[in-house]
This record gives sequence, C-alpha cells and structure tokens, in this order.
Amino acid sequence: MALIKSISGIRGTIGGKVGEGLSPVDVVKFASAYGSWVLDHSENRKIVIGRDARLSGKMVSNLVASTLQGLGIDVIDLGLSTTPTVELAVPMEKAGGGIILTASHNPIQWNALKLLNHQGEFISAQEGQDILARAESEDFEFAEIRKLGKYIQINDYMDKHIQHVLNLELVDVDAIKARKFKVVVDAVNSTGGIVVPKLLEALGVEVIEKMFCEPTGDFPHNPEPLPEHLRDISAKLEKGNFDLGIVVDPDVDRLAFVNEDGSPFGEEYTLVAVADYVLSKTPGNTVSNLSSTRALRDITEKHGGVYHAAAVGEVNVVNQMKAVNAVIGGEGNGGVIYPTSHYGRDALVGIGLFLTHLAKTGKSISRLRATYPGYFISKNKIELTPELNVDKILSEIKTKYKNHEINEIDGVKIEFEKEWVHLRKSNTEPIIRIYSESQSEATAEHLAQKIIQDIKEIVNSTVI
Repeated sequence: MALIKSISGIRGTIGGKVGEGLSPVDVVKFASAYGSWVLDHSENRKIVIGRDARLSGKMVSNLVASTLQGLGIDVIDLGLSTTPTVELAVPMEKAGGGIILTASHNPIQWNALKLLNHQGEFISAQEGQDILARAESEDFEFAEIRKLGKYIQINDYMDKHIQHVLNLELVDVDAIKARKFKVVVDAVNSTGGIVVPKLLEALGVEVIEKMFCEPTGDFPHNPEPLPEHLRDISAKLEKGNFDLGIVVDPDVDRLAFVNEDGSPFGEEYTLVAVADYVLSKTPGNTVSNLSSTRALRDITEKHGGVYHAAAVGEVNVVNQMKAVNAVIGGEGNGGVIYPTSHYGRDALVGIGLFLTHLAKTGKSISRLRATYPGYFISKNKIELTPELNVDKILSEIKTKYKNHEINEIDGVKIEFEKEWVHLRKSNTEPIIRIYSESQSEATAEHLAQKIIQDIKEIVNSTVI
C-alpha cells in the first residue's frame, strides 16, 4: 500500500489500513482539509469535481462530494471528465476551486485527489503544505443541517471543452478536413474514449478507428503512453491503412502520437511539434521541465525565442511560463500547456494544434518527425527501499561529477557537451527517476546505466 502527499495532490493505492493507502477515511480527511482551505481563501462556496473512469472513481467521487457538502460547500459534479476539462470549468463556474479524481498515468489500483485553485490551476507547494497541515491537525468544522452544500450535476462540459478547442484561432478545422485524416485512437478505456473521438469528428477527421474507448476503467495495458505499452495500436498502424495514431492517458492531460508505419512519434516530440507550429504564428519564449528534450530549445531558438527550464511538476512549469511570458510550454511526457487556452496540460488542445500543423505541412507524420532534431531519451527508475537515502545519493553524485555543469533546481541534472542526465525523486511514485539524453540512443542508455551503477556503489558503501 502507498500514500503519497505532494504538490501533485494526494495519491495512493486503494485498500489497506488508514494512512497506508488511499482509504475512505483518508479521502474524507484530505477532502475536508481542502474544502476548509477553499472556504478560507475564496468567497465562492463552490467546488467543481470530475473523475476519470478508473474502477474506484465513483466511490472516491461520492466520498469527496458528500464531504464537501458537509462543509457547507456546493458541489458541481462533472461526472466522467478529464483533468483539463475540470480546469476549464472552475473559472467558468466561478468556483472557489476544483478536485480531479484521477491518478493520471498510474496503474489501476491507484487513485488521487488533484487540487486546483479558483483559476483552475494546480495549487502551489505552499498552499499544498497548508492543506496537509490542516489534514494532520483535523482543523476543519462541518456545517449545521440547514447550511449543508448543494449537489449539482453538469454533464456537458466535455462538449464545452471541444467547442473551446474549435474556437482557438490557431486551430484550423478547414485545413484538417481537407487532409481527410484516418486516425486510430487508444484511450485506455477511460474518459478519453468519450471525448477524443468526438473532438476528432468535430475537427473533420474522415475515419476514426477506436481502440479501448469504452470508459470501463479496466485498463487493457499499462496506462502510461510509452511505446512499450502501445503494441496494439502500433500493430494496427503497421498495416498501412491509417495516417496516424493518437494515445492519451486516463485523465487526458498527456498526449502521444504513433506514426503511420506503427513507429512512435515520441511523446517528447508532442510538445516540440506543437511548439514549432505555435512559434511560427506567435513568436515568443518557451518552457519545459528539466527532464524534457533539448529539441524544444533548438526549435525555440530557430524561431528567435528564448527557452527556459523549470523544475519537474506542472505547477513549476506554469509558474516559469508566467514569469517569462511563454507562448507555449509543457512537459516532455506529452503535456502541452497553451496559455491562450489555459494554464494546464491539455491533450485536446494539443490534438487541435498538432493536426492543424500536420495538415498545413502536407507531410506524413513520420516525415514531420524527421524534420526535428534527433535526440534520444533513456528513461529509467529505481524503486525506493528503506536503505536508500535519496539526499545522500544526490549529494555524492553531485560531488562525483563536480567538474561538469550541474543544475540543482530539481534533484541533480548533470550537463555534458551534448548530453545530460537528470536524477530526481518522483512526486507521484516511490521511485528515483533517472533520465538521460543524447543524439545517440546507445549513448543515452550508457549514461543512464553508468549513473545507476554509481548509485548502487553509493548504496553498497553505505550499507557496509
């Protein structure tokens, strides 16, 4: 069992004892803490909630809604929804905040409460600490019988989200229609299976082949949209009958594409391609996190802009985007943040912008990919165990590579001439992430394995 408290929200596995996983008691406690925080920081006694389709979603949603009502807060329940849909709904409903019930890319046994402020953006680290302190002290007071909150269901917000995408100036529906795209969609049996095909139909995509689009929450494969998890859609595309594949995670804030021959476009290049299009129309600055590809920097500089790096975590990227007035940004995990729309990762906005870009180039998706700088990222992880002292490991790695440029904004990132390695403790899983990048796939993998070996030596010397 696991329970992780971070700037990404309260995330845990379902089942087990109180405090050891995301039990009903923990859900109520953290929902109470968040609700009381909203009441102290907003005059709007309304909170928007929505969930992905995972199996525990309805149970967790009922607990959260009832708890908020018990605090005297009106609950606007979007039901099956997406993370970016809830983000858009919060300011549209003039609510004091929002909760998305999703564990994003985590496997089926996980769920989470992802917390938003009144702008529909993720709360800050300091605000998160305030909420955690309230939960720990149980510093909340429930409403009397005649002051209980109302419960309101609104079921058409995904349609509003689609219309929002269609209204974006840089989304060209006529150009997309003219290309007569044939697309395969893998939505991992979550809410993307509802909204992505509807968006594609509205964009004028000619053929839409659905794979795993029934929102049963029974994930047919690991829900993280990585190439090793996408063999089914790749096999379908290999037959040569479609122009591209579109893959989203359970809460539809991550976006990956598959080429017409079944090869991966690369989730790192989702943001690169969208940024290339946006920068060609609206030149400016860009931001991604430290673990994202150098290719975004190259594309930004090609268009005359300045690239900036941020610590990992959507709220950190958003803060940096605001600070440098970035026109596009996001994360290399397929997360596109387009401020003209809103400050949140949004796969639907990403699809609209990407398909417009692809349509206007006249290229196949694989030929479009070939126009971008060729970098390879090796993504590895080490499971955290009691003997692993993360701070000590990072300190010793920093000392070992002190002759190289080191960035300590988030963990330790070591810069070599044309490569980098980034080590950091995950905010969402009990692991250390080790990402490395090079223009050579073999070199990227070698760098990662070298760092992993360094960590093993540090751990062994500590144990001895």
